[in-house]
Amino acid sequence: MLGVRIPPGLPKIGNIKPVKIMARIQRKKKQRAKKKKQQSAEGVASLGPGNDAVAKKAELLTGSVKSIKAKAYSSRQKSLTRKKAEPGKLKGYIDKGLQFLREVKVELKKVVWPSRKQTIGSTVVVLILVMIISVFLGMVDIGLSSLIRVVLK
Repeated sequence: MLGVRIPPGLPKIGNIKPVKIMARIQRKKKQRAKKKKQQSAEGVASLGPGNDAVAKKAELLTGSVKSIKAKAYSSRQKSLTRKKAEPGKLKGYIDKGLQFLREVKVELKKVVWPSRKQTIGSTVVVLILVMIISVFLGMVDIGLSSLIRVVLK
C-alpha cells in the first residue's frame, strides 16, 4: 500500500471508546464532589438546635468560601480579557504553525516511499486498466448508439 504508515488509534476497551470512558470518569468525579458537599451540609444540620453557634460559624465559613470563589472567578475573567487584548496573539499563531510544520517533517521521515521499480510497475498496471476500460466503454457506446438508430428508423 505505497508504504504509508498510519499511526494506531487510542486503545479501546471492548466496544467503549476512550472518549466515553473519560466522560464517565468526569461524571463520577462530579458525583463524588456533590456527595461530599451533601454530607458536610448534613453534618452541620445534624448538630441540632443546641449548637446554634457552631451552625452560624459553619454558615459563615461557607459564605466566605463562596465570596473567595467569586473573587477568584472575577479575577480570572479580568485576566482572560487582558489576554485577548494583547498584541502577541499573532506570535502565538506563528508558533503553532511552526510547531505543526515540525511535526509534519517528523511524520514524513517515517513514511516508507516506494522504490522506482514499484512505482513504474504500479503505473503500468494503471495505464493498462485505463486502456481496457476505455475500449469496453467505447464498444458499449457504439453498440447503444447503433441500437438507438435502429429503433428510431
